[in-house]
Amino acid sequence: MSAPINNPEPSWYVIQCKGGESFRAAENLGNQDFDVFHPVLNTKRKRNGKLTNVCEPLFPHYLFIRLDQIASNWRPIRSTRGVLRLLTFGDTPVPVSDALIETLKQQPHKQEGIHSYFTPGQKVTITEGPFKNLEAVFKSAKGEERAIVLINMLQRPQQIVMSVDQLDKA
Repeated sequence: MSAPINNPEPSWYVIQCKGGESFRAAENLGNQDFDVFHPVLNTKRKRNGKLTNVCEPLFPHYLFIRLDQIASNWRPIRSTRGVLRLLTFGDTPVPVSDALIETLKQQPHKQEGIHSYFTPGQKVTITEGPFKNLEAVFKSAKGEERAIVLINMLQRPQQIVMSVDQLDKA
């Protein structure tokens, strides 16, 4: 792994991480005093039948590192736990523009809620309660924990408000 040529200023580069180890790589590189940027997204995912908040990488398997071609010691990067390799073009690491990194840092990586897990008109299955195993249509969210769904009863759609935990994608 060689340092980039003709770049006297520190630049951002992309590190490819081993599968599912971008958080470990970011932590280990940070412990070695590297300037690391690992954009994450707080979102909701269904786990064990419940919607839970999870923190996921914005770019799975990738993170950014700021390096100086003269002052930075590039050698420990490739042996850092969680790191697969520094992305290169041939043998030369390719810098990422500072403007792109600044744009990413300024973006509000908003927390996704039920509104992004289910979309209006999406078919869902009810997993608990008196309507268990019935198919419904997600109409809208009612707060973060409740949802309005449409169930076909008596030859017409009926609106029912229920807990999000009782729904699953059909």
